[in-house]
Amino acid sequence: MYKRFIRPFLFFVDPERIHHFIFGFLKGLSRIPGMRILLKSLHQYEDPVLERTVAGLKFSNPVGLAAGFDKDARLIDELGYFGFGFIEIGTLTPLPQEGNPRPRLFRLISDHALINRMGFNNEGVIAAVDRLKKRKSKILVGGNIGKNKATPNENAADDYAYCFEALYPFVDYFVVNVSSPNTPGLRALQDREPLKALLLQVKALSQARPVAKPIFLKISPDLNVQQLDDVIEILTETGTDGVIATNTTVSREGLQAPGAEVEALGSGGLSGQPLTTKSNGVVKYLRRQLPPGFPIIGVGGIMSEHDALERIRAGADLIQIYTGFIYEGPMFVRRLKKAIAETVRVSS
Repeated sequence: MYKRFIRPFLFFVDPERIHHFIFGFLKGLSRIPGMRILLKSLHQYEDPVLERTVAGLKFSNPVGLAAGFDKDARLIDELGYFGFGFIEIGTLTPLPQEGNPRPRLFRLISDHALINRMGFNNEGVIAAVDRLKKRKSKILVGGNIGKNKATPNENAADDYAYCFEALYPFVDYFVVNVSSPNTPGLRALQDREPLKALLLQVKALSQARPVAKPIFLKISPDLNVQQLDDVIEILTETGTDGVIATNTTVSREGLQAPGAEVEALGSGGLSGQPLTTKSNGVVKYLRRQLPPGFPIIGVGGIMSEHDALERIRAGADLIQIYTGFIYEGPMFVRRLKKAIAETVRVSS
C-alpha cells in the first residue's frame, strides 16, 4: 500500500518540504486519542531473540534509525511507535546553523537513492536538549555530534566537547561524526593525528563522569584500506567503544540515472541502494581486523530484509536505516525485525 499509493504522492513533493510535512503530520496524528495504541499495534514486533547487549547497553531489537532523519530530536516519542530499537539524533552542533542553500536533498528514484548536501543544518544542541527533557519514551537515544561550519578544524574538539557536555544527561551513547561530505574540511578530521586527539578528548570527558557512556566513531565508506587500518588502530588505542559504518559516499559509480541528471544535482553524499555493497564491504573488513566482540553498527544501503541479514552476517551487531525507511515505508522496521528473528531461530 505504501509503495503503490502513498509513496508516489510523497515523492511528488520536494524531498525536504515533504520531510517537514510528515513531521508535522506525525506530531498531530499522535495527539488523536487511541492513535498511539493503534500505531504501536501495527508496527511493533517483539521477540526475545531480537534483544542485544552492545557496548554495555541493552537494545530491545537491533534495528535503529540513523542520524539525519530526526536531527533536532523532534519526534523521539512518535518514531518510537514504529518499533525501532534505538534512534540516533543529530548531527548536532553547538550553535544553530542553516546548512547549505536549498535545494539540497534529491531523489534518484531509479537507483532507490538519495543525494543530500544538508550541511549539518540544525537548531543547535541546546534546542535538542530542551526537547529531550520532555520526551516520554524510554527508547535508547544516541547523540551524533559535530562541529559548526565556521569552527576551524584546529578548534573542532571544543565543539565536540560542548555538545558532549550538553547532551550527556539525555542520551545513551555518543557518535563522533567526522565523515559527512557536506561540511568543508570535516573529513580531514579523519586523518590519523586529528582523529586520535579528538577521540581521546571525547573519551576522557566520558570517563570523567560517574557513569561513562559509549563513544562511537562514524566513518566514511570512501576510506581506502590504509585509512581503514589507521582508523582500526586509533579505535583500539583510544579505547573508543564502537564504530558506525558507514556515512554517505561521494562516489557516483554504477548509477542507473543518466549522468547528465546526476551531474546537474551537484555535490553531496549518496545514500541508498548504490551504497549497499560498499558499506557491506567496510563492515566485513572491520569485523576481520578489529578485536573480537568490538561493537559495529552497520548503516548504508539497507533497503531490504536481505540487505539487513547480509549486514549482520558481515559482522554488524546492530543496523540502522534511513533511505530504506523512506523508500520502503513505516512497515519496513517490522519486516526487518521479523526476518532477523526468523533467521536467528532457524540457525539456533
